[in-house]
Amino acid sequence: MFLPVKKAGRIEKLPPYLFAEIDKKIREALEKGVDVIKLGIGDPDRPTPEYIIQRMQEEVTLPRNHSYPPDEGLAEFREAVSRYYQRRFGVELDPQKEVLPLIGSKEGIAHISACFVNPGDVNLVPDPGYPVYSIGTLFAGGEAHRMPLLEENSFLPDFSGIPEEMARRSRLMFLNYPNNPTGAVAEKDFFEEAVEYAKKHDIVICHDSAYLEIAFDGYRPVSFLEVSGARDCGIEFGSLSKPFNMTGWRVGYAVGSAEVLEALYRYKTNIDSGNFKAVQYAGVEALDNPKSREHIERMQQVYQERRDVVIEALKEAGCRVSAPKASFYVWAPVPYGYTSKDFVSYLLEKTGVVVTPGSGFGVYGDGYFRIALTVEVDRLKEAMDRIKGAVRF
Repeated sequence: MFLPVKKAGRIEKLPPYLFAEIDKKIREALEKGVDVIKLGIGDPDRPTPEYIIQRMQEEVTLPRNHSYPPDEGLAEFREAVSRYYQRRFGVELDPQKEVLPLIGSKEGIAHISACFVNPGDVNLVPDPGYPVYSIGTLFAGGEAHRMPLLEENSFLPDFSGIPEEMARRSRLMFLNYPNNPTGAVAEKDFFEEAVEYAKKHDIVICHDSAYLEIAFDGYRPVSFLEVSGARDCGIEFGSLSKPFNMTGWRVGYAVGSAEVLEALYRYKTNIDSGNFKAVQYAGVEALDNPKSREHIERMQQVYQERRDVVIEALKEAGCRVSAPKASFYVWAPVPYGYTSKDFVSYLLEKTGVVVTPGSGFGVYGDGYFRIALTVEVDRLKEAMDRIKGAVRF
């Protein structure tokens, strides 16, 4: 007789999967023949650039790439990241000590808490925010203290609102700009304030910069490492997923404090064997090839056109919404009388359009919904016409 397995407490504490209920309703709609348009997940719809694919095709045939990669990652990839930071942000990095390849930035974000958090410690996490910040904290036995991202504060955390007791117990602070889900941006003065606060309380800053290369109207997002003192107290997580349409390739990096990266490196060597070497060489191609700047600028134009379609349609429907400067998301308030989940369910049932409930990103996300700009513009226009026909904000 099979006995029921008792799961670990950390698994039992995991929140329900964000899309579980929505996925069920999507399946039901598809079974009824509904033409479902998915604007939920932030997965670029355009293919990876051909020159990156060609490099991968070449590298995958070479026997030198069929063995384990170096634990610290290929020197060629680390050097390419360093060149990128010098070229793009004017930041000089030591590729030996200040760059660490990751199996996608999500992996590093999930594991960093295990390097610094003991049971009872606190991490400061933005709310609304990427759920992995809190989940990594939970797995390390820590407590996530929410930093509210409020519209009246331009979706930036207010450090003065963090209780002193929480600040004393805090080990890590997660930041993310350009922001998912709100699309908000941060300037140097904010990061300077964050560095000052972190140094005062001996907190390590972990900045998630996945959307640094997706910006509009000529806006240039700021790297956390451009700020004086940033490398003394923190690291920045980067990803090739969003700028190069490489979400499935799983290649990213962490840069910054050598001391922080050494701890993450030690942790990783005990739980994974690094990226396939051919993928790292493809990453070198993405970072170094002169065609990449042209590709990024082209994708910025694509997302900007899509953003404008969404913003115009929402405003025509009476929605009080602002056009984001960066990221490929639009964050908007739900109509009066709805919760986030109620509105998302209503929209799917009435229009066949799938958006993400803001409450899936935290308690302060309730009252909002997120649209991902990851479908072609004609399809996006169809989705927005359906929404305008069914909703008045």
